Amino acid sequence: MQSKINVGVIGFGFSSQTFHCPLIVSSPHLHLSAVVERHQNKSSTVYPWVNVTRTTEELFDLPTIDLVVITTPNDSHFSLAKAAMEKGKHVIVEKPFTVTLAEAEELVQVSKKTNKLCSIYQNRRWDGDFLTVKKLIASGHLGRIVEFQSKFDRFRNFSKGGWREKEEQAGSGILYDLGAHLIDQSLCLFGMPKSIFASINNQRQLKDSQVDDEFTVTLSYEGGLKAVLSSGMLVRENPVSRYTLRGMNGSFTKHCLDVQEDQLKAGVVPTNAHYGVESSERWGSINSDIGGIHIVGHVETEKGTYIEFYSNVAEAILKGDREHLAVKPEDGAQCIRLIELAQKSSNEGRVIFL
Repeated sequence: MQSKINVGVIGFGFSSQTFHCPLIVSSPHLHLSAVVERHQNKSSTVYPWVNVTRTTEELFDLPTIDLVVITTPNDSHFSLAKAAMEKGKHVIVEKPFTVTLAEAEELVQVSKKTNKLCSIYQNRRWDGDFLTVKKLIASGHLGRIVEFQSKFDRFRNFSKGGWREKEEQAGSGILYDLGAHLIDQSLCLFGMPKSIFASINNQRQLKDSQVDDEFTVTLSYEGGLKAVLSSGMLVRENPVSRYTLRGMNGSFTKHCLDVQEDQLKAGVVPTNAHYGVESSERWGSINSDIGGIHIVGHVETEKGTYIEFYSNVAEAILKGDREHLAVKPEDGAQCIRLIELAQKSSNEGRVIFL
């Protein structure tokens, strides 16, 4: 059995530098072999051993590359993922999977036809707070869950520039960016809803950015459960609200964002014992009846483990088992379907039934 998987990364921007490359080099199963940079050699200053290529075609033609990681703008995900699989490479696509459902569904078929694994980098499934929420729901400590609120807010009253702020670029805006995470997490917890209602807006009204910068998406399920997912760029709160769970027996609330992104930015990698560990003052609060006892207190946050995403993909490749993937291309397609339905709901001002 192959011991190390050779990885080629397309792009060396924020996502590649902060998330992908540090996680790849931290994995015992993976070897960062090549990076596509069209004009510079930044990656080789951080990782001197890498082969810097100028084009994706060069990367796809390297016979040693087993897995390609795509960290380019959203509107290029489809064409690059398709080309990579057709060249015999396994693929990881930065979220969102694609810009349209039609593209996502085609990539599902390309993956099957080429027998190459295709996954989406939904790292927020391995946020420590999300792992805690999953565990709480599974434990039944809150009783039957009736409402799940998930927020991912920021305060940025100016345009940061770049393709995400360009209305004319397909896949720009906050719904495709942060919404892709929140929708995927809800799908992971509850599956596909029976209906969706969304409000998607441009609140900042900046001259140099007319993309959506705020949304609220409500997913409704059988039995009265609803998931309310929201994100905005004009939320000046500290700490920010992250999760609220409401059940028949009680509630759980959590503030603050997961620590892993800030740790990776600071150079703290998964091999560090403190990586993914949240301090006690950031833990969530519970107020519930558990086993006949009224409990009010804090819940220790699970350790965040972004490295598990890459470990899972590596194991699936080494086993040759598509079903072993934690994030399958079908998951990505479901997420894009809900993004498109959210847009339709917001544009038409009505509930959409699935």
